[in-house]
Amino acid sequence: MTEEKKKSLKLVLMDNLPGYNTLVKPLHLAKATVAGVRYRFPARKLRVIGVTGTNGKTSTCFMIWKMLNESGRKAGIITTVSWGVNRLHPELNHMTTVDPMVLNKRIEEIRNQGAEFLVLEVTSHAMSQFRTLGVPVEIAVFTNLTHEHLDYHKTIENYRNAKCKLFKKAKFGVVNADDGSAKAFMKASKEYITYGIKNGKLRARKIKLSPDGVQYACGDMKIRTQIPGEFNVYNSLATVAVGQKLGLKDEEIENGVAALESVEGRMTRVNEGQDFTVIVDYAHTPDALEKAFKAIGEVKGRVISIHGGAGRRDESTRSERGEILAKYSDFVIITEDDSRDEDPSKIAQQFVEGAEKMGKKEGHDLAVNLDREEAIRAAIKLAKKGDVVMLLGKGHEKTILRADGPHEFEDIKVAQKYLREKVKEINEQREMEEKIRKIKEEAKKKEEERKRKEEEKYGNIVD
Repeated sequence: MTEEKKKSLKLVLMDNLPGYNTLVKPLHLAKATVAGVRYRFPARKLRVIGVTGTNGKTSTCFMIWKMLNESGRKAGIITTVSWGVNRLHPELNHMTTVDPMVLNKRIEEIRNQGAEFLVLEVTSHAMSQFRTLGVPVEIAVFTNLTHEHLDYHKTIENYRNAKCKLFKKAKFGVVNADDGSAKAFMKASKEYITYGIKNGKLRARKIKLSPDGVQYACGDMKIRTQIPGEFNVYNSLATVAVGQKLGLKDEEIENGVAALESVEGRMTRVNEGQDFTVIVDYAHTPDALEKAFKAIGEVKGRVISIHGGAGRRDESTRSERGEILAKYSDFVIITEDDSRDEDPSKIAQQFVEGAEKMGKKEGHDLAVNLDREEAIRAAIKLAKKGDVVMLLGKGHEKTILRADGPHEFEDIKVAQKYLREKVKEINEQREMEEKIRKIKEEAKKKEEERKRKEEEKYGNIVD
């Protein structure tokens, strides 16, 4: 049976077999046990920092990884975006915490490269399916918890409890005190520290937000990030907490946080010389969308957004996300995401309904284009000087999943392609305008010269 047929069969069973997720748990446990034994539980020889939450996991992982390596502690990383030690390999699967066999193999490779630490992004699915079995966690980090993955967990309580499992197995917890679920994670921790803007032991003060990053004071430290958005105050605070727990000096923490230039697909600016802004971000939950829009700050021109919904994922947020897109955008293009075997037009309609609630109208400031590449091309063509184009939902991903399987696709590369086209057209237009200006200027000079010569030849006629 091919991999695609296996996936199709799994989806059919999930739809039609009551309690499917519970029934297959012994199978997940068996797979994780076999994987651990085969690779001799390689994580036991590493100091593991596990990061969980709805949003901010990847950026927080990269900040911690960068801080550790900048301070001379060799660290590996495994996230939604990539994995490795010094040389990072792109993550091609649409999965954050991968299958236990793949996970243990990668952990072994990271250990063999001499790493002392492993920064691991951990999902609720991973905790529910025993993927991190045999991975001892020294520090668990909680970023935030909002509505996501209820197609799998069914209730927000189940979703939260799955994430809390990471803290029950960890020696120490780092908890976002400003989040509504903070108490549950504190309770699950053996020992913990809290952080936040309004609450928490580690508190950010004198916060300055700019398009180039964030700055704030934390105790005696002056923290600066190169990535914008208030959410990166939280991500970096979590990193500070980890650094302090591991005994890093204040200067090492400051320099480590400041050293991270960007995370692929997280508020990534795509620049090919155009006079407007293009941002690619992975935001695909209501909370993440709100934060992405707020992170761009004041915009001189219009905000043009592109977004779509993944098939076989929590559809209850689609209309809400349509409302958020409409609220923060001057022009909205609803397009495809990983539709899988779900009808993309049906998915799009749910977004349209939300956008229309906020007053958007198809044919005026709302459009549906189910070819994501064409949607990006249309948005870039529509953009003018001072505008901001937001490409949301796919971020770093290298493929798009349709009914017939994965297809190569990267928002960043597609944006670069059409931006180069537009910049070339603009430059050609400017060159043409400059040629016309010079021709007119030359003609004006010739006319002025002709008049001057006539005056010299005939003089002024005086009565």
